[in-house]
Amino acid sequence: MILNKNGSADRKIWEQAGYKLPEFDRAEIEKNTKENPFWIHFGAGNIFRAFQANVVQQLLNSRVLDRGLIVAEGYDYEIIEKMYLPHDSYSVLATFKADGSIEKSVIGSIMESLILDSDNEENYDRLKEIFGKGSLQMASFTITEKGYSLVNGKGEVLPAVKEDFKNGPGKPASYIGKVASLLYTRYLAGQKAIAMVSMDNCSHNGDKLYAAMNTFAEKWVENGLVEADFRTYVNDKSKVSFPWTMIDKITPRPDASVEDMLKKDGLQELEPVITSKNTYVAPFVNAEECEYLVIEDAFPNGRPELEKGGIMFTQRETVDKVEKMKVCTCLNPLHTALAVFGCLLGYDLISKEMKDETLKKLVEGIGYVEGLPVVVDPQILDPKEFIDTVVNVRIPNPFMPDTPQRIATDTSQKLAIRYGETIKAYAASDDLKVSDLKLIPLVFAGWIRYLMAVDDQGNAFTLSPDPLLSEVCPYVADVKLGEEADVQKVLKPILSNSKIFGVDLYEAGLADLVCGYFKEMTSGTGAVRKTLEKYV
Repeated sequence: MILNKNGSADRKIWEQAGYKLPEFDRAEIEKNTKENPFWIHFGAGNIFRAFQANVVQQLLNSRVLDRGLIVAEGYDYEIIEKMYLPHDSYSVLATFKADGSIEKSVIGSIMESLILDSDNEENYDRLKEIFGKGSLQMASFTITEKGYSLVNGKGEVLPAVKEDFKNGPGKPASYIGKVASLLYTRYLAGQKAIAMVSMDNCSHNGDKLYAAMNTFAEKWVENGLVEADFRTYVNDKSKVSFPWTMIDKITPRPDASVEDMLKKDGLQELEPVITSKNTYVAPFVNAEECEYLVIEDAFPNGRPELEKGGIMFTQRETVDKVEKMKVCTCLNPLHTALAVFGCLLGYDLISKEMKDETLKKLVEGIGYVEGLPVVVDPQILDPKEFIDTVVNVRIPNPFMPDTPQRIATDTSQKLAIRYGETIKAYAASDDLKVSDLKLIPLVFAGWIRYLMAVDDQGNAFTLSPDPLLSEVCPYVADVKLGEEADVQKVLKPILSNSKIFGVDLYEAGLADLVCGYFKEMTSGTGAVRKTLEKYV
């Protein structure tokens, strides 16, 4: 069993091994797609293969669609060169279900895989051709939040972006410059309409994409490199839209146990590749069963019936409510709590933590007791049912190889949104009191205890990557387990930092509580566990 066009031709072998296969004429769909593309996606990573490509496959199987996807990768070209092309853009999706079963599917809905590289004339000319087609309805993106940024951490314009501003759309070098160049191609082809749809997991993602596109349009117009009307085109919502979206599906790094399972089935050439940019990519993707994609219904060139594949279309205000529900209360805060305490208590899987009654009670309290009262119901998804699924189905799924160490990455960048917004909502409420919050401060204390890089048994461990480690870790560097410390003095620079928590915890009236928790957690080995059991 080899994963490519020829290898998947013998359906019987695959079906006997328990695989779901594409149920459409690939050659016909490929021809239709190349002649009249309707959807191109930028970002060839795991979530695209596990989510968008799977939705399109289902709709091709049911004959709702007669064309497939085109994917372009603009950050790590080796993903296309070493993984997509050798497998004719096929991949295997292993879906981990909460009942313990694993659904195995061969995904064949991607009809064309391209490199977003202006030096690769063949691929770049093809991308221009695609963007010139009237049939193209949307370009979507999963390129991570930082992919839309035109500046570095100091606010300085990136060198490649600066060169693109100066040189125009002819042969851009930056990612967004290349996308802007393709949009300019569409403008020249008759100002054809299109939806530019960010599907990245960040707040108001459409605005981030718009800001980047508009900046390029402004700079090119300002420098006399394109017609003044190009900027008008980018800002005309009847021609170019930038919808907001909310996406949610856990797709961890391809797991060795899944690779072993597929090999036992007889699948060959499964070896993962670590690219020169340190991307870990395999011919298979493992993912959870649950998935949500809510999109603002703003498609000036029309759109296919993707709602028949489970994608939800709604108003911008509703997308915002769903995003806040997920990020600020119903999922992400629970994940962060488990990440911090999972690292301290020696867990290697998030799912194992949910067998720990204390940690389970902690996240239930954060979600149901402290978070739910401030959720604005988006109507399209029920907040309580969403938390029910998170707590009872998604996080405890024993087959999901997701680790607290991965989720603990960049925690300092997450606390303000995941907890700070709830604190603000309590402060603004006539019925709720900030002083009623007991578990969110416990997570803050846990995170600061985590910064000591010593687990609950007194063993050193490696902190997950975080841009603020060099700033915050020195504050707790001299704190030792079992030794007295002036906790208020030690923690004040951290707790008063509203950029970290979204609020100054002294002004919010929560600093003393966090200090008290931290003092108990550092009283000796086993103190984190004791503190959790005491207050949860």
